[in-house]
Amino acid sequence: MAGHGMRGRSGGRPTLEEVAARAGVGRGTVSRVINGSPRVSEATRAAVEAAVAELGYVPNTAARALAANRTDAIALVVPEPETRFFTEPYFSDMLRGVGAALTDTEMQLLLIFAGSARERRRLAEYLAAHRVDGVLLVSVHANDPLPDLLAQLEIPTVISGRRNADEVLPSVDSDNFAGARTAIEHLLARGRGTVAHIAGRLDVYGAQRRVDGYRAALEDAGREVDEDLIVSGDFTEEGGRRAMAQLLEHDPDIDAVFAASDVMAAGARQTLRAMNRRIPEDVALIGFDDSVIARHMDPPLTSVRQPIEEMGRAMIDVLLTEIADRRPVGPAGGGSRQVVLPTELVERASS
Repeated sequence: MAGHGMRGRSGGRPTLEEVAARAGVGRGTVSRVINGSPRVSEATRAAVEAAVAELGYVPNTAARALAANRTDAIALVVPEPETRFFTEPYFSDMLRGVGAALTDTEMQLLLIFAGSARERRRLAEYLAAHRVDGVLLVSVHANDPLPDLLAQLEIPTVISGRRNADEVLPSVDSDNFAGARTAIEHLLARGRGTVAHIAGRLDVYGAQRRVDGYRAALEDAGREVDEDLIVSGDFTEEGGRRAMAQLLEHDPDIDAVFAASDVMAAGARQTLRAMNRRIPEDVALIGFDDSVIARHMDPPLTSVRQPIEEMGRAMIDVLLTEIADRRPVGPAGGGSRQVVLPTELVERASS
């Protein structure tokens, strides 16, 4: 028995038929076991797995995918410049979650950047050729044509963060509104009088919801919302520096700042230090993401934790369901899944 090793009777690679003969079952049963179908008894599964091990059978996934009109590939599409992907912990955390969720599948992951018009044209051609089974779309702006293109091509797609309140594509997001509101409530409870907000890009729905949470917390506390205390920092460190300088120019008495990302909070901290404002004695500071930046800042940064790795895993779960169902997206498809994961405030010395 063991003498067969990696060679079948024909002297080449062992075939599916040889595995079936060794296990004493039909070819279809072997296929079901290899594909993980639950419709097989434990005894049969054990017999097939023993035959696979004895013969050294390796499934031809490429042929199987071709027969099923599948590529066994998923694209993670980032419509941002590559530099932003490698400087923001959000993206690496998301990639870690996606990779972990794909470990036990046959799926390959392709990372595709589409930050420029040329890259987007090339991506559109690639996707139109149906070279992937599904797409994960990360960091989507309100006017981005990519989601609609994917819907037209009928490629199963999941986006991280809805584009608007009426999103028709499946999405996975964190509770941006509640996270922001909790951050402001924390600052108000500690007696802070003038609380400013460094917002993200407001063409991103999640950033809008963080602004909404900021406003709601102030209004609930009977505070008036000063619109000049809301400045966009476009999710970059330089943007955080500029926004903080603009805020202090408008009101030097600001004693608390909520930044819509840890990266922007790091930029704000640089401006505060340059202007001799102590954190937290003069100005309390809170970020959003609870990334590695928050833990390594001086002082360590209080931040709203969004479970980014879990979001990546959830995106894969939703996408694999969409691929398996192959139902059209949009209203005609009977609705789509909108998953919202909870946030929590992680308190550190900065507030």
